[in-house]
Amino acid sequence: AGPVCSHKFGIIFMFLLVSVIIDGYPVTKYQMSVLEARSVIPMVIFELDVPSKEIFKRLFLEKKKEQSLPYPLHNSTQIIAIKNSKHRKNIVEIRQYYQEQHHNWYVIDGFHNKWWVWNEVTKKLQMVNKYMQIYLERIKAGKAACIDKLCITPQDRLPRMGGIIRRSFALVSDGSLEWAAEFRGHYYKMSSQENLNKLYVPPLAPHPLPPADMIPKRLTLSELKSRFPKCAELQGYCPVTYQDGKHRYEALVPGSINYALEYRDRIYICESREKLEKFFEKYWNQKLPYKLPPLKEPIHLTSLPLPGYLEQGVATSLIKAMNAVGCLKPKFPFLTFHLKAFNPKGSEYTRRKYKKKLEQFMERCELITYLGAKMTRKYKEPQFRAIDFDHKLQIFLSLRNIDPVNG
Repeated sequence: AGPVCSHKFGIIFMFLLVSVIIDGYPVTKYQMSVLEARSVIPMVIFELDVPSKEIFKRLFLEKKKEQSLPYPLHNSTQIIAIKNSKHRKNIVEIRQYYQEQHHNWYVIDGFHNKWWVWNEVTKKLQMVNKYMQIYLERIKAGKAACIDKLCITPQDRLPRMGGIIRRSFALVSDGSLEWAAEFRGHYYKMSSQENLNKLYVPPLAPHPLPPADMIPKRLTLSELKSRFPKCAELQGYCPVTYQDGKHRYEALVPGSINYALEYRDRIYICESREKLEKFFEKYWNQKLPYKLPPLKEPIHLTSLPLPGYLEQGVATSLIKAMNAVGCLKPKFPFLTFHLKAFNPKGSEYTRRKYKKKLEQFMERCELITYLGAKMTRKYKEPQFRAIDFDHKLQIFLSLRNIDPVNG
């Protein structure tokens, strides 16, 4: 079948000449199942992605331009809103199916004008036609040919999978055919464009596969659970990270169960997809050290050793803040005197000097409390006052014109 991008009136005409162009089909899961049941696989499917706001804007402009008709049209705002909502709800599953099974779904930004959309569609069609022409030419000449953009499903690939090409077997399960090729009736999956080029000239495909247990096999979550009670090797740490890190303590990184594989009847858990694809024989036979990093488990804040936790978490920030306040020399420089009086890196003379200033400052700060408690509303004769009252009052009054920092 041809590209799904044009108008319905072009179906018969295109069928007689080249292929069939279908507009607005499939838009439901039932329509998709009908095509699959009859083995109708579109070579290319184009989806025009237009924001809802732009759709209603174009609808409004179209209504202004159209002539008044004696009969109503099904283009009211409510009808278009319902159609748009149903379309966006159904198209997700359809798009996912064609992207995973046939890799023939292309999203075109419909926000641009029709000429821009036309050019984008033309580019995609030319690209797909080029892949098909190169495939037919190379297969006819008996050479290896790339099978990308040919709508080959995973079910069609598995029975025709061939041997390993220069150990290029990659543990990928995304179904991409970018680096896949056909040679002598068999399909081969490479790990990079460089290895795919090696298959082209000269072809190295007739290498037989090793036994099944000698081939790394990626495990899904359900397959991993079915292996219970078998435990993962290296206690679940990533073998690739550990090997590449030269067996250092810092290289012990727990793997993710989403990237599990089985090799030689053993289960390995890798850290990421890149590490999973990098797994080969040299990563399997390793031993863990005696000392392992603690497990990363969530714990309650109240169960932490607060003194040590605060020391690690806020000590540096608190020291920086105290130093900044000390350098600022505020109006009442208690912190400045205290930091310099008890600074272990300062000289003995400096510490004694600022300890004396600190004591003097604290004594002056206590004057307000003392005078407030001893001073009464009514005047007292000197003989009825406290012994040191007059002395401390004079000290307090003398502070009026003294610099609190240097005084």
